[in-house]
Amino acid sequence: MSETYSRGREETQEERADRQWSELLQELRVAQTGVQILFGFMLAVVFQERFADLVEADRNIYVVTVMLGAATAATLIGPVSYHRLLTGRRMKPQTVIWASRMTVLGLVLLFCTMCSTLLLILRVALHNQLALWLVGAMALWFLLCWFGFPLWAVAKGRSGPRVDDTDDGDDRGSDRA
Repeated sequence: MSETYSRGREETQEERADRQWSELLQELRVAQTGVQILFGFMLAVVFQERFADLVEADRNIYVVTVMLGAATAATLIGPVSYHRLLTGRRMKPQTVIWASRMTVLGLVLLFCTMCSTLLLILRVALHNQLALWLVGAMALWFLLCWFGFPLWAVAKGRSGPRVDDTDDGDDRGSDRA
């Protein structure tokens, strides 16, 4: 007998996992494209003639940025391999849970990568403390756009308990997103 959720969408656990996986893939496509472009740009920087003129601090920022970019790419591409290796094993709900967690971690790493990239570029462009202030302002903006506004929307728009797409699978309830 197939179990459906009592409120919201009438879908089985498998149907819900299929829908959530499809939605997650759409989100990952956007993030992966941006990360791959940024990472490719960062890899090319070291081969530019002006790279040799960077001070040690800027070279260190560059190395940290490249490592963060690599970690971000790995984390945001990870759900694809996770899904591929588990396909056919009747583990779609668990795959969605772990892929969702990896995606959130990827967003945190992307935040760090973007801030580090901005710091390097603005330090080279401005040669002064204004770079730190501008990066700080953009970091705040990223945090607001990626985490603050969604959390604010949750606080303002939800009257009931959270239906967690990443819990142990017993997530009967409406799907509010």
